Amino acid sequence: MKNQYNSVHDYVTTRLEEGYGKETNASDLHHHLCNEDYFIIGTYKAKEFLGSSAFDIIQKIKEYEQDNFGECTTDLSDPEKVANMFAYIVGEEILRESDHLNECWNNYLTDEDHAQITLEIASVNIAKVYNSN
Repeated sequence: MKNQYNSVHDYVTTRLEEGYGKETNASDLHHHLCNEDYFIIGTYKAKEFLGSSAFDIIQKIKEYEQDNFGECTTDLSDPEKVANMFAYIVGEEILRESDHLNECWNNYLTDEDHAQITLEIASVNIAKVYNSN
């Protein structure tokens, strides 16, 4: 799953660099980055993304949803939905690595806050995130 983690990290970093989530509440940043648009569109692309890690990714989704919602609601037979939910979960894990985001969690993000968070996320050691989950 390391390649998939790297892909999500690249996606989140690119969206931050493009300005997504600027001038919003810090607590809403994850929503703007990982829930307003699709990470992957198309069944073929989703299957390619999931690859041989599909069952590990499905297990991660099941555990996340069970822990957070008490049940798994993602249609695990739909590769596109699986890939996008995985990106949502991993995006959350990656954003947890930003100390600045955690410090200003209850505040409105300034341009300076957004720039600092972008720098922190761009430099996240994705192997650390991957290995801790």
